[in-house]
Amino acid sequence: MTDDFVLYTHPMSRGRVVRWMLEEIGRPYRTELLDYGTGMKAPDYLAINPMGKVPAIRHGAVVVTEVAAICAYLADAFPEAGLAPPPASPLRGPYYRWLFFGAGPVEAAATNKAFGFEVPPERRAMAGYGCLADVLDTLEGALEEREYLAGEAFTAADLYVGSQLDWGMMFGTLEKRPAFERYVQRLVSRPAAARARAIDDALLAAQAPSAS
Repeated sequence: MTDDFVLYTHPMSRGRVVRWMLEEIGRPYRTELLDYGTGMKAPDYLAINPMGKVPAIRHGAVVVTEVAAICAYLADAFPEAGLAPPPASPLRGPYYRWLFFGAGPVEAAATNKAFGFEVPPERRAMAGYGCLADVLDTLEGALEEREYLAGEAFTAADLYVGSQLDWGMMFGTLEKRPAFERYVQRLVSRPAAARARAIDDALLAAQAPSAS
């Protein structure tokens, strides 16, 4: 039942990534829209995510926050969707590597770039991602060699990392490179990605004030 599967989100948030993941899985779910003011800081939602941020999901009695964690959880909870290599597969290592490369170095480097902060060269050893150039060069090297990050098939790692690249290139926090653009175009052309985008775009349009 959809009441047992809830996405807490805002149509202009990282919840768009989780929406795409849910559309790939193809299971019914209910959307709970929250605004950036009182909605995300309301006591009922703070009981779901004390950080007061979206997205979050509730799957029965299980609550999961953080986009990478949600993607990993859903891929394992619904193995029939084929969004993660089997646990015993040697591809499980690369899958975890790139999923958490996205959650760690890519997320941190892009956020710092958005805030205009650059780690001083003499302090890069203290930063988990080193510098933005190292992050992008590492990711570009992986994508020049293969269509997907973990083997020959699309996985939740591609969905998550590809979403970050798409968003970052769109808003200028990540450099546009041919390997990134080819990769993102291949991913966002997936039917589930198009469905998710249409849902959130419609929700965003419905929230926009009408012109007088």
